[in-house]
Amino acid sequence: EVQLVESGGGLVQAGGSLRLSCAASGFTFDDHVIAWFRQAPGKEREGISCISSWEGNPYYIDSVKGRYNISADNAKNTVYLQMNSLKPEDTAVYYCAADHLLIGIGCSWLNQYSDMDYWGKGTLVTVSS
Repeated sequence: EVQLVESGGGLVQAGGSLRLSCAASGFTFDDHVIAWFRQAPGKEREGISCISSWEGNPYYIDSVKGRYNISADNAKNTVYLQMNSLKPEDTAVYYCAADHLLIGIGCSWLNQYSDMDYWGKGTLVTVSS
C-alpha cells in the first residue's frame, strides 16, 4: 500500500520556523520526485518545492526561495521541508506528493504538471502575525 504521511505542522509566530516531514512507503523512492504543495484558504493549490534524485538542485517557487529548504533522507524514505522566516501568508495546508513521470520531465515543471501519482493527506501550518 502506497502511503505519504506528512507531519510537523502547527501554529507558529511570524518569523519562526517549522520542519515538515513526509514519510513515504509502498513505492520505489528513488524513482519518484517528491514535491510539497500548499493550499491556503480560498486559494488554489500551488507546488512550492520539489526534489529529484535525477537533478542536482531542488526546485522552489519564488515566494519561498531563500526561506525554505527541501531535503531527502533516502535511508528513511523521508523528505523534509525546513521552513524559516515564516510569514502569515505561508498559512496553508501543506501536502507532499510523489510522481514517477515528473522525474523525467523535471521539477521546474511542477506547477504545470497536474497528475501526481500519490498524495498525502496534508498538515496544517498556521503562521500568526
